[in-house]
Amino acid sequence: MALFELPEWAALAPTFVLAATSLALLVIDSIDPDSTNRPMLAGTATTGALLALAVTGWYLVAGVGDPNGRGIVSLFGTAQVDGTVFGGQLVVDQMSLLFTFIFASVTAMVTVASYDYLRGHSYQAEYYSLVMLAATGMSLMASAASLATVFVSFELLSLSSYALVAFLKKNRGSVEAGLKYFLIGALSSAVFVYGISLVYAVTGSLQLAAVAQAAAGTELVGVLGLGVILVLGGIAFKTAVVPFHFWAPEAYEGAPAPISAFLSSASKAAGFVVAFRVFTLAFPFETFLDLGVDWVLAVQILAVVTMTLGNFAAATQTEVKRMLAYSSVGHAGYALIGLAAITGSNSEIVLGAGMMHLVVYGFMNTGAFLFVALVEYWDVGRTFEDYNGLATRAPVASLAMTVFMFSLAGLPPFGGFASKYILFMGAVNAGFWWLAAVGAVNSALSLYYYSRVVKALWFEDPSDDVGKVGIANQPVGLYAAILFAAVATVALLPAFGPVSDTAVSAASSLLP
Repeated sequence: MALFELPEWAALAPTFVLAATSLALLVIDSIDPDSTNRPMLAGTATTGALLALAVTGWYLVAGVGDPNGRGIVSLFGTAQVDGTVFGGQLVVDQMSLLFTFIFASVTAMVTVASYDYLRGHSYQAEYYSLVMLAATGMSLMASAASLATVFVSFELLSLSSYALVAFLKKNRGSVEAGLKYFLIGALSSAVFVYGISLVYAVTGSLQLAAVAQAAAGTELVGVLGLGVILVLGGIAFKTAVVPFHFWAPEAYEGAPAPISAFLSSASKAAGFVVAFRVFTLAFPFETFLDLGVDWVLAVQILAVVTMTLGNFAAATQTEVKRMLAYSSVGHAGYALIGLAAITGSNSEIVLGAGMMHLVVYGFMNTGAFLFVALVEYWDVGRTFEDYNGLATRAPVASLAMTVFMFSLAGLPPFGGFASKYILFMGAVNAGFWWLAAVGAVNSALSLYYYSRVVKALWFEDPSDDVGKVGIANQPVGLYAAILFAAVATVALLPAFGPVSDTAVSAASSLLP
């Protein structure tokens, strides 16, 4: 018998906390539309994100979503054993909680960093409210058990993101990036929903498990196959997978740097959690392979092309922010290995490794973009040369950036080394050594352009703009967020056991 029972909707408490925080910020703005009380606005948003993070952590520790039902019973009573809520439209399991943990962590870092970054900007309440709405959409995406719920949560995230990218209204680059993002996003949404409509036309259902059951006996294989490919294209857009990646460098470069961090880390993870759940539950590879729909081959091709193009494009960039944008494209290719290798042995290991990499990536990539935000705050410049000698004026922040660069490259003793090692070894053990080889070669290439940042920070003579950076002008919020991300990136290596256990358990519950 449970010590206490909570209502069914309490399983979605982290999502409700994020949504309530967004509404609270809108109420504050409606009461005082011209409010410039930055501590109150940033504090409200950060408190909501941290509360959602705390509840998510509690649920993970308590075992909510455990495949054996242990945590579900202890928290919600026997009525909540299966973990589904709202008639099976949403599900709370270990994967949804693990990804919600990523979303809440990134949101908290972004809101703290935005406290300084938004100094002097208007519409700050709307900014923080949109960030929390986007985080709400991400959390719903992680729990979506129906294609309809996936699309609604997808749009909640997308619409909020369009406005955030174009937030700097007086900056032509920001407005242009927001417009391009909106137009391409509208097209991808149309492709995505058309794919869903084709799947529904063949299977007569939108719930993921029911789609898989109905697909097994269908004769409309061509229509179903086209629907699967269109759904894959819609998800590929959200994760910035080649050839659907061309929006990412433009959006990340024009957006406020904290929003670039938010989209490249949390939004990318949201796209992957949908991909993992939809393609393992609704489109199981064995069933669809028998039908002649080999979506795994398509994912393998996308993984190789995305890794290669993303890293080669990053190596040719002259601006740090744009380099990080293409780097995020390359990391999307690494994460795709989790899906591309699930047809082999030990598939739960490689799928779980994809989730592990996204956990680490959430901290190291967010920290890297927030360092760019710090440099933009100082108005130093955007190119590698503009970063020359910055360590002489900001050694602590530069050390943190060095940690992010080496972790993104996959070097020990940082979390990125553990996630890449397990991911590549998982692919080898699953029989896809060539995927691991391509990933290792691209990871070695990435060391070239990541080390360019480190070289500029520590070994080059300071530029004129760097010499103007005042020691007293140290934004506390940005520094706090960057240091937190750096500590988490380092600490994740010795603490990787609980992350890997949760990820592998979540992967096992998805696979047959």
